[in-house]
Amino acid sequence: MRKRDHNVLTNAASLAVCGLLAGVVVAAAAFPAVAMSGLAAKAGAETFGALPTELTVARAPQISYLLASDGKTPLATMYDENRRDVKLADISLPMQKAIIAAEDHDFYKHNGVDINGVARAFVNNQSEGSGRQGASTLTMQYVRLAIAYSATHPADVVAATEDTSARKLREMRLALQVDKEFSKDEILTRYLNLASFGNGAYGIFAASQVYFGKPPSKLKIEEAALLAGMVKAPTTNDPTTEAGYPLALDRRNYVIDNMVDIKAITQQEADAAKAVPLKPKDKRTPNGCVAANVNEWGFFCDYFYRWWMDQETFGSTRYDRERRLKSGGYNVVTTIDIQAQRAADKAVRKAKSVNSKEAAMVAVVEPGTGRVRALAVNRQFKLDDPKNPKNKISSDPAKSKKKIRGNYPATVNPLLTGGDGITGYQAGSTFKMFTIVAALEKGIPLSHTINAPKQFKSEYIIQPGPAACPGTNFYCPTNSTESMAGVHNMWSAFGRSVNTYFVPLEQQVGAENVVKAAKRLGINFRSQEDLDLEKGAHQWGAFTLGVSQTTPLDLANAYATLAADGKYCEPIPVQEIRDPEGNKLDIANPRCEKRFSTEVARAAVDAARCPVGDKSSSSRCAGATAQNVRGDVGYPVAGKSGTTDSEKTAALVAMTKQYAVAGIMADPDWPQTNVKMKHGERDGINPPVWETLRDAMKGKPKVDFAAPGEKISVGDQRSIPDVKCVSVETAKARLKGAGFEPVVSSSKVPSSCKQGEAAGTSPDGRTIKNGVVSIEVSSGGGTPGNTDGNTGGQPGGRPGGRPGGRPGG
Repeated sequence: MRKRDHNVLTNAASLAVCGLLAGVVVAAAAFPAVAMSGLAAKAGAETFGALPTELTVARAPQISYLLASDGKTPLATMYDENRRDVKLADISLPMQKAIIAAEDHDFYKHNGVDINGVARAFVNNQSEGSGRQGASTLTMQYVRLAIAYSATHPADVVAATEDTSARKLREMRLALQVDKEFSKDEILTRYLNLASFGNGAYGIFAASQVYFGKPPSKLKIEEAALLAGMVKAPTTNDPTTEAGYPLALDRRNYVIDNMVDIKAITQQEADAAKAVPLKPKDKRTPNGCVAANVNEWGFFCDYFYRWWMDQETFGSTRYDRERRLKSGGYNVVTTIDIQAQRAADKAVRKAKSVNSKEAAMVAVVEPGTGRVRALAVNRQFKLDDPKNPKNKISSDPAKSKKKIRGNYPATVNPLLTGGDGITGYQAGSTFKMFTIVAALEKGIPLSHTINAPKQFKSEYIIQPGPAACPGTNFYCPTNSTESMAGVHNMWSAFGRSVNTYFVPLEQQVGAENVVKAAKRLGINFRSQEDLDLEKGAHQWGAFTLGVSQTTPLDLANAYATLAADGKYCEPIPVQEIRDPEGNKLDIANPRCEKRFSTEVARAAVDAARCPVGDKSSSSRCAGATAQNVRGDVGYPVAGKSGTTDSEKTAALVAMTKQYAVAGIMADPDWPQTNVKMKHGERDGINPPVWETLRDAMKGKPKVDFAAPGEKISVGDQRSIPDVKCVSVETAKARLKGAGFEPVVSSSKVPSSCKQGEAAGTSPDGRTIKNGVVSIEVSSGGGTPGNTDGNTGGQPGGRPGGRPGGRPGG
């Protein structure tokens, strides 16, 4: 703090005179009848010297600003008191002069206590009919505000403002010390930043914004005079009310006249200022996520708020953290990408209106940083007014009978991120990715083949029901279509979403390992049912088919981990936080760690290129459940679609190296909905996902996914022996002898071989050691050379199988 030079004799005289006059004047103000008694004067003199000289100044509550990732676009503001400290250089000279003219003409002349003012107040207060004067200088008023804001107990606040002689004496003593410690400009700045201006505006920055919509550096004479005139009685002199308008006008003109008296302005300038019509606004600064700059961004804002409330850096209790956010004066640059967010908002509302019971939810995460770039859902972020409700009756029949309203079109529930009772939604076959990852970690390559039957009898024990084999307790999954049956590797099985490939693969690597892989990738279990199933994860046979509940954010982040070559990053809504002094806080840094090997991640992504119509690095894709994504996005992509039983939910993940986008369509009010959620249709989940990714990627470079190594991709390849036109039994023996597991195809193919003989194999040529090889059986009738028994689209066969398969999967 900069100290000003003071005349020692002047200070000594001030202390002595104030010691005597303070007791007299304060007593005169509080007890006029005994003001002149020797007792009062003596008490004042004795008490004054013993008063404390140290002023504890706590920082007054400051507004916190949330900005988009560009560091400029406003997202939201949060505060207990709408205040933002500014420097004197950022306050117009008319405003500086106006507050002095209104409150303390001799501010730059006295030493914190105006001795002449004290004397005048004493004389004035003895005259009958005269208005009361307190002789408070601007410095004393600052002291009063500082004590109130530094108080740690409500009683201290009362003591700082009550009209007693003790309070006045303490203000004088501290004012003298403050005047020694701070320059006049510093005192003026501090006062203007603390003072209340009414209508929720604290400090000159907020006041200039609320009443005139401009920064304090732009305040003109007439505007500055209005604000200066309000600090004495901001409620009474409120220019935005009918009763306060004329009072505010009179007070403004009074301040302008005083500005002439102190020679701050000329009479001509005063006359011109008075002639300007008084047109103040009442533009209260929005507060909180429900007042976000764009309503749709409220869901992201709420995610940020919940994240902040979980950070112990900001306090040991949730109360402390909220107070820090709403009074700490932080500048927060969030991770929201305006381009991606607008794309997502547009896409979800294009698919489903805000009045739809189905929620189209999309989350966007940046691989390698965990930065959440967008969160969008076809809902309004606000509370439904209980006095005038607008929400529709709940889609849940039980609630509907009771006329309970649902959470659409308006809600503040964290639909996209989970929490407050939102446990997530089933994401179907998108979870097959976690089985691929677990298998790759076990050393099983992408070329691993399994003969996927129409129905697979697993070793997993479940309750008797539709999912069990008839008359047993064994889990027996089937595929969405019978044509999916056959020999598959990971490329084709993932591309076509073959259930009877992934359940046996899960059984081979251990369901508990698949669950662990999902958690390491970022999947969180929130429902009690999932938490219970996790305890016996070795028997969780249906996990690979996506029966666990998840959120769009978790799902996007899990796939983003793979796009980042196995580097997991905690989802985070901030990229920079600065405190009021401009210091950058480390808490905004990405929180990442390597959880999977680069080779495992790249191999998993290679398989994930198949379902979305892209080509794997080796062009071994066969089938695609969302085949249009690659063409519509226009960038190298990977991902997977997912559908649950009876199509109660639909999901799709699509990602580039830069962005991972996950979408889920469900009914948050009634998970057991009878509405079939769609995929590729205009009102399905696929369009919002790929449209968001397409528009978010505009202007960004094309970056291809790196190819996995040969070993993890194709494994130990062996030549398949020629079995054409031999008996099926001979073919089986040859294949076994070569180290393969032979199976006989249930369908027959035309060939030049005799009916019933082996027409060839699928795959042919080469495949992985110990892999499954299907023997194609001849139906005869073919001409020599027109077939080799290979279907061309099966795994391990000729590259370039044509994408196919139904949407969803």
